Amino acid sequence: MKPTRFFGKTVLTCTFILAMIGWGVGFYGPPIYMQAVMDRTGWPVAQVSAAVTLHFLSGTLVIANLPRLYARVGVPAITLLGCVVLGVGVNLWAQASQLWVLYAGAICSGIGWVTLGAAAVNTLIAPWYIKERPKALGKAYNGASMGGVIFSPLWVLLIERFGFATAALVISLAAVLLLGSFAFLVFNKSPQSLGQHPDNADQPEPVATGTSAAPWTAAQTLKSANFRSLAAGMSLGLFAQIGLIAHLYSILAGRMGAHDASYAMGLATASAMGGRYVAARLMTQGVNRRQLACLGYGIQMLGTLMLLGLDIHPAVAWVAVVLIGSGIGNATSLPPLIAQAEFSREQTARVIALMVAISQATYAFAPAFFGLVRSVFAEPSQAIAAIVVAAVVVQGLAILAFYKGVVTRPFKKTVY
Repeated sequence: MKPTRFFGKTVLTCTFILAMIGWGVGFYGPPIYMQAVMDRTGWPVAQVSAAVTLHFLSGTLVIANLPRLYARVGVPAITLLGCVVLGVGVNLWAQASQLWVLYAGAICSGIGWVTLGAAAVNTLIAPWYIKERPKALGKAYNGASMGGVIFSPLWVLLIERFGFATAALVISLAAVLLLGSFAFLVFNKSPQSLGQHPDNADQPEPVATGTSAAPWTAAQTLKSANFRSLAAGMSLGLFAQIGLIAHLYSILAGRMGAHDASYAMGLATASAMGGRYVAARLMTQGVNRRQLACLGYGIQMLGTLMLLGLDIHPAVAWVAVVLIGSGIGNATSLPPLIAQAEFSREQTARVIALMVAISQATYAFAPAFFGLVRSVFAEPSQAIAAIVVAAVVVQGLAILAFYKGVVTRPFKKTVY
């Protein structure tokens, strides 16, 4: 009988909350910030959506170097510093009276949020879970989905009642206090420091000698055909998804009103939890993970196409956001799980970090690209149709990239 509770459960709970705040402020927040800034300043959609692009683009270099920053500065310090920088950025979004201030805020928010994003979640969970890592990551990433469920309507409510500036100040201060306490009370511990082992095992997993592959450099990683197809699928899928989500709230608000649109965004992210649960169940049944990714984007394509019928019946919007939302979580969490099945343990950390960095560098341009497409058409229905066509084309390319890497034999069992 073990004398102490497995601390990995505490880490998992705190990582869930970190993901909830990180995605709620840094991922699902920018589309609402964009609308709030346009309402307050009257700036054109193309200029404000460029700030969303800058937000996602600015964190790319941080993601690529996050493992190195963790090793040099430490997980607690990076987590707290990132949260502070994110808070500063959001407050600049809220108070910007000139475009350069808005863009400066976007740079800060983008740099800060990636320390609470996908690469951070993987890093925090990895020491505590090996065999149970897919399940643990699924639970942690549900925090990301919950961030959309809670923060989308919360941002709208606070902005309408108290203004964007007050809402940004309150949420950022609360985030810094909560995640700062997690950083130095929870994330500063390791299984070794507590005399525990990953997965709450009685003893550590035996380490094979002479057979493990050495960690890859970035150049070696890029030479792998599996990596290239996986990174391309993740990048294209997220490009379509981020571009669509960045404008989805604004599109729905024009048809449903701000309150209903915020709840629709929350429903989309709630659907992400359902999609991730279904994906996890299918993976336990030995389904090829790449084919699972193809199926997920196919469902998202159907939901995207349904946006063409927003004027037909109010229910169309709700069905569309459910289908679009079903793949939101898997677009982020499934590619790392594919990587863990296709690459050795030593190579996976580099593969995931580089894959996330490439995908963010790609999808960072999506809000501005979709904003440019939208601004070409003065008629709202034509603008929506243009966005739908752009998203569907890119989603189709993502499916092709994942399918190109599908092996004909079943995935071998992974050691994770």
